[in-house]
Amino acid sequence: MSQENKPFGLEDYDKLEGSLRFDTSAEGDAPPMEMKMADISWVKRKYLDVPYAGQSPAQRLDLYLPEEGEGPFPLVVHLHGGGFGMGDKRDDHMDTYLQGLSHGYAIASVEYRLSGEAIFPAAVLDCREAFRFLRKNAAQYSVDPDRICALGGSAGGNLSAMMGMNIPNGQFPGEEGMTFDTDCTVQACIDQFGPMDFRTMDDQARANGVSFVDHDTPQSAESSYMGGALPTLSDEWLAKANPATYINENMAPMLVEHGCVDKLVPFMQSVNFVNTIYQKLGHGRVEFVPLPNADHEDKEYSSQWNMNVLWAWLDKNL
Repeated sequence: MSQENKPFGLEDYDKLEGSLRFDTSAEGDAPPMEMKMADISWVKRKYLDVPYAGQSPAQRLDLYLPEEGEGPFPLVVHLHGGGFGMGDKRDDHMDTYLQGLSHGYAIASVEYRLSGEAIFPAAVLDCREAFRFLRKNAAQYSVDPDRICALGGSAGGNLSAMMGMNIPNGQFPGEEGMTFDTDCTVQACIDQFGPMDFRTMDDQARANGVSFVDHDTPQSAESSYMGGALPTLSDEWLAKANPATYINENMAPMLVEHGCVDKLVPFMQSVNFVNTIYQKLGHGRVEFVPLPNADHEDKEYSSQWNMNVLWAWLDKNL
């Protein structure tokens, strides 16, 4: 991937020469990419950089409330993308999702430990703890603990889908033997172009002739997240990071969107994920929206027609 010291926004994904890579052995050799930040100055009611846990400075969230009404408001929680190794809870995706305030939704955005700080399952554990925090403190922040949706794209799509599985406390890797006073249940989930089965990404990329074939390299986003080059890791370990592993009857209603010409995450990642849900739970539990001409992080996702799809789906399911 070409790395230039300039702001990095959605329109830059079509210029990539490969998937996101994080070469920790060459730290400092290339300038970091600067993410474009959202304009949040217009939001009157907001709580910024709220700590939800104390292990890392990364464990912070932002919460935005509609200008009118006292709540409790239904809550949409954004989990940012960036290959599990970059990104920011306040990046320019929030310019799109803060539109939800005018639809009567509270909007939160979660920061979590990135792969350069802690590998899997840290990011998932952080997200689970953030949702516990929001449910436990729902009254304080005027949100409805029983009307919460997880939403994310790319790596955030994986994390969102993981939250949507409603895995019980203590039953996710890293939580063994631990006790919690609040669960992290969500009532809805939106996964946009999330990588699911890391083992099959390069094979799918070769087959579609569109996506980059570099996920098995030691510096790939997925390898960095899982702690080693994917071919050297066991199927059992990689399966722990695949939301499909945890499909169960408690799964929240889910909306999955994916572009058919996605260069970074092969379209078949979502096709196989949705088909697995069909096989295990039957139809009616997941809605799949393929975007025939969309690439990774395509502007079509933030287009008015697609946002209308999202808000209508949320109005029905939350």
